[in-house]
Amino acid sequence: MPGVFDRLDKEIKVKQQQDGITALDLADLPPALRKIMRLMLRELQMSYPRLLEVMESVPETDRLTRDQLDSALLNLSQQFWLTHIGKGEKAIYKVNLRKKTGSTLAAGIWSSLNSRLKGKPK
Repeated sequence: MPGVFDRLDKEIKVKQQQDGITALDLADLPPALRKIMRLMLRELQMSYPRLLEVMESVPETDRLTRDQLDSALLNLSQQFWLTHIGKGEKAIYKVNLRKKTGSTLAAGIWSSLNSRLKGKPK
């Protein structure tokens, strides 16, 4: 019988999947995954061949092997940092950015400020 913590854990995972990530979340990633996310954030969407091409242009000390790249892409997809369409060489990866929350300002604040500013002597 699932407990309260199991249910809450499931709800948190579903929320993470829907909400995506923020740039602040990058600090929590291991270095290899952070490198890939930084590359992905530059273009927001990349095909697998393009990722391989970009990885080849990275300095050799920072470069990931193809197996490391595949493992990292799978890991990032499972953690909902990336979404992907297709498989293998035809896969296209996209950053799963968090949606911005709407403004909490009252709808009439700008007209109220404008009317107060007009009433002030210069």
